[in-house]
Amino acid sequence: MNVREILENITKEHASDIFVVAGRPLTYKVNGKMHTYQEERMKPDMCHDFVTAIYELAGHRDISQFETTGDDDFSFAIVGVSRFRVSTYKQRGSYSAVIRIITFTLPQPSELMIPDAVMELANTNKGMVLVTGPAGGGKSTTLACLIDKINTEQEAHIITLEDPLEYLHTHKKSIVSQREICTDTENYLTALRASLRQSPDVILLGEMRDYETINTAMTAAETGHLIFSTLHTIGAANTIDRIIDAFPAAQQHQVAVQLSMVLHAVVSQRLLPTTDGKMVPAFEIMVLTPAIRNIIREGKTHQIDGMIYTSTNENMLAMDTSIFRLYQKGIIDKKTALANASNPEMMSKKIGAI
Repeated sequence: MNVREILENITKEHASDIFVVAGRPLTYKVNGKMHTYQEERMKPDMCHDFVTAIYELAGHRDISQFETTGDDDFSFAIVGVSRFRVSTYKQRGSYSAVIRIITFTLPQPSELMIPDAVMELANTNKGMVLVTGPAGGGKSTTLACLIDKINTEQEAHIITLEDPLEYLHTHKKSIVSQREICTDTENYLTALRASLRQSPDVILLGEMRDYETINTAMTAAETGHLIFSTLHTIGAANTIDRIIDAFPAAQQHQVAVQLSMVLHAVVSQRLLPTTDGKMVPAFEIMVLTPAIRNIIREGKTHQIDGMIYTSTNENMLAMDTSIFRLYQKGIIDKKTALANASNPEMMSKKIGAI
């Protein structure tokens, strides 16, 4: 089994993920649909050989941690083919892996249909910008496009803290320091605290996993740095509630006040299937206004969705408005629009009125 050749062939099919699991053929996903690479089912010994070969391709990475704990995450590149983000795990006692394929070159934001209002967030000089959404929703790609825009247009020191590294950035106008958790540094919190002593202008924090990391990130944003990060939440209101709820009850009011001052924008996104079998992102964009800051301070986050929906500000976009525009352009069908709308009844009326 030539694993390098298999990875090369599947990459040419424009796949997003590869699944190595015993009991079914080697499987890959293209535009959200599963395809099999071969008809033969993968046996446990074949999975063992495949996963071991991946570790060899990843610069002879030490496999002992995976063998001991049953889990490992890392990334590697094959020159002239692609970068790969790998999550290895054991299931039913056999070796398994999910491999995300990451292109070497970032597509243009316009090709990915990322709105200008999102890309303009790269011109923010301080505060916190959060990109949220479900796993596999394109958050990493959107953030990579924002970092690339800063790197191309501004003289800055950008520090990225990722687990693992995905897109690799070359130094353009900016200096880009990319640190991988567990490889270059111990954990997110240690790396974030250290980064504040490294004269950063922009910090990309791959994930905010606990209240200590969130607290340090908010302090960094408060002291004049631009912080980009992600959360697995859907919608601006849910994102704000998640951050505040991560803290002990006694601190929550104080955190809400602090968050209302440092938060600059929340972008939520999800990928939807298009009529031609591809995937397209739909966005909710909330840029904080004095009224929204006041709502966060007062703990009335349930009012945020309504404010975004009725806003005339061109930097504000409700998820349902984004979905409806995709339907109007014929990019998605009615079924997809209704299935993903937060208010299907209203969406149905708008579609019926066309």
